[in-house]
Amino acid sequence: MDGDQAVKSKVEFDAEMLGRIPGALQGVVDAGDLSGFVTLIWRRGQEAQFNALGHRDIAAGKPMTRDTLFRIASMTKPITSVAALMLMEEGKLKLDDPITKWLPEFKDMKVLKDAQGPLDQVYDAPREITVDDLMTHRAGLAYGFTSIGPIAHAYEKALGSPLINPYGPDEWLRRLGELPLSYPPGERFHYSHATDVLGYLVGRVASMPFEAFLQQRIFGPLGMVDTDFWCPPEKRDRMAHLYKIDAATDKLADVSLPHYDERPAFCGGGGGLISTLDDYLKFARAMLNKGELDGVRLIRPETLELMAANRLTPAQREVPFMGIPFWMGQGFGLGLSVITDPEKQAWMGAGSTGSFGWPGAFGTWWQADPEEDMIMIYLIQNSMELGPEAASQLATGQRMGGRAALPIFQKLTYAALGKASL
Repeated sequence: MDGDQAVKSKVEFDAEMLGRIPGALQGVVDAGDLSGFVTLIWRRGQEAQFNALGHRDIAAGKPMTRDTLFRIASMTKPITSVAALMLMEEGKLKLDDPITKWLPEFKDMKVLKDAQGPLDQVYDAPREITVDDLMTHRAGLAYGFTSIGPIAHAYEKALGSPLINPYGPDEWLRRLGELPLSYPPGERFHYSHATDVLGYLVGRVASMPFEAFLQQRIFGPLGMVDTDFWCPPEKRDRMAHLYKIDAATDKLADVSLPHYDERPAFCGGGGGLISTLDDYLKFARAMLNKGELDGVRLIRPETLELMAANRLTPAQREVPFMGIPFWMGQGFGLGLSVITDPEKQAWMGAGSTGSFGWPGAFGTWWQADPEEDMIMIYLIQNSMELGPEAASQLATGQRMGGRAALPIFQKLTYAALGKASL
């Protein structure tokens, strides 16, 4: 058996079906719906398919490459959650700990009587926010873009952009702690700044800046050399520009976030990281391998199992997420979504029972599938509106071709395994 046959027998994909992926994605680029893609399918310790299509910088004619840097937005959240779980394993925090042990900014919180109502109509929170509440987005906190009414605009006024603002941890936490909660702690999943708070809690527990903890305990040990909250000048040529469809021209417009000469004051664990395909693959492989990669253990297998198990109640999964029935066939663990019923979940994507991951607002996505011993990573840079009351606009800035690209990638991959119909 030659080398190619050995790899094929180990990976076990339908080559013709898998081969449809680059052409299908290239068609989205050719139609002008998205600027480009970097994608990877990794299975049973082997790279099954890599694609770099389109451009990272359209105006300059710079193509997507394997080492292109992407703003991964909420793909940051699982990394932040692992950092907290590392401290939990060390006995420095517990899931049921009130966060006020380290974050007194959240003492004596008030709750809105109506989540869409006046900010002065509040009542005392029935209990304190816990670490578990933060990790499952059941803290009662919010984002401006996931909220409707006065609270959405209050978030924008107090905190600015979810990704970029001038405030360091202490000032940012103070400002957030002065806002009322949208819901009482523990009541429901409401997507929010909870993971940003979790990151700063990690920093206080560890007595070091949160970003330093990530570098020392996760990025450095795993060799994630291009992952940071900041892109230094010497790497900026590799950054993928951020695009959205201009309503006036119906063409892609460059809406890239600004670069700064110094590291940002705000290093948000909910969405601030910049990374590459191969860097995130190292993290994803550690997660698929029950918390360890190449002798570097982040968390124990039983902790990973806890992280990737649904914690939402049936009633909580009935509540739509950003206007859609997101929880059909899936749940949410400690910073990760997890597929609980592939048939019910299939309308949104594809995966086996127990598959886990979490996407990012600019279209980035990853999934680890333990049943298939497989990782899928999908990186684009397509702007989503993150201003107040954008709750139901998950795909803002995308035409249908752009919205369909990720499901195409997902379904073709699983069809090549004989596990999805097209």
